[in-house]
Amino acid sequence: MQCIIDDGLALSRPLEGPLSAYIAGFARWARDQGYALHSRKQKVLVAACFSRWLGHQAVSVQRVTSEHPARYLRRGLRGVQVRRGDVATLRQFIDFLRCQGVIPIEKMPQPRLSKVEQVVQAFQRYLLDERALAGTTVVYYVQFVRRFLADRFGEGPVKLSRLCAGDVVRFVQRQAQRLHLKRAKLLTTALRSFLQYARYLGNITLDLAAAVPTVANWSMTSIPRAIPMDAVTRLLASIDRRTTTGRRDYAILQLLARLGLRAGEVVRLELEDIDWNAGRVSVQRKGGRRSVLPLPAEVGAAIAAYLRHGRPWSSSRRVFLRTKAPIRGFLGSPAIDAIVGHTLAGAGIKAPSRGAHQFRHALATEMLHHGASLTEIGDVLGHRSPETTKIYTKVDVESLRRLALPWPGGMR
Repeated sequence: MQCIIDDGLALSRPLEGPLSAYIAGFARWARDQGYALHSRKQKVLVAACFSRWLGHQAVSVQRVTSEHPARYLRRGLRGVQVRRGDVATLRQFIDFLRCQGVIPIEKMPQPRLSKVEQVVQAFQRYLLDERALAGTTVVYYVQFVRRFLADRFGEGPVKLSRLCAGDVVRFVQRQAQRLHLKRAKLLTTALRSFLQYARYLGNITLDLAAAVPTVANWSMTSIPRAIPMDAVTRLLASIDRRTTTGRRDYAILQLLARLGLRAGEVVRLELEDIDWNAGRVSVQRKGGRRSVLPLPAEVGAAIAAYLRHGRPWSSSRRVFLRTKAPIRGFLGSPAIDAIVGHTLAGAGIKAPSRGAHQFRHALATEMLHHGASLTEIGDVLGHRSPETTKIYTKVDVESLRRLALPWPGGMR
């Protein structure tokens, strides 16, 4: 006797156990997440077997916890083979039941924090709540401070009053040798911030922030690595816009190439950020700032084509979504870099890098060649400091050559 679960989905035997009434809802959830029929059937089968096992164990709905899936996978039912992916399916089923209010949300015991971690987490809260720093900046600061405290105090008590200038100098000297220049500078900035915080709390009385060595640096030592504009044109032309993935990737690359957005800015873009009537897009910059940019017709057309004929249904408000289940927005910048790298490889184009940032450099260079001011370039790219934009003056070689004086005794 078949048990009909959902459209096109049936099991060979009736549902059993305390969770049988919720399996059809789980099947609809899997369908809404974009899972194919075969995957949905496998998920429903796993949920049904789990419910039947709970029944054999005399476990009621109210007593189901996150520990039961692990027990089931260890012991299971006779004749039921545990497959790859069953762990993820049962985790999804438990999360679904919690969202539906079927089983309570468990209060997980808080892990016991080490002495170093207690100080680090207090510093992290200070950076987020009092300083309002961007989350990515806080992550970098915290990892360096954690390393410094662990290096100085190990697993013992953290007594900041015992810190001295020598501790700070020795740590920076050891770490800076192994780090890239930018990360070394970030390390020293993080340490200064922490030592100022510790002095503010009264844990130290000396101004140890002043003891943090300055990392040797020469302003604008490198030239931005930009993908050539003819390569950008060939790359965009190579994308197959007849497919769902192609329409999405084409729209993403248009935003990178024509507006110079960062990968994270593309990830965070939401449907409400686009003003179709005014032809503008609101971009959430680093640090939570927002700037409004004009939406070129070509870019708008690419996004509209994706929204109409490529974007899967989802409750997410993100503009760009994954094409594979579970359907949701990208988790972070690496996803955009991966799209860029994959598209470059498919087109057979050799570029300075495999990431998204090279398109920002290409746009800035092109704007500079067409007479745009540094202020205009900085506004488009969302630079907070004019100093950041100045690096692009180094790429306008032809203009610099015209300004150069002839070398005495050189060729005539």
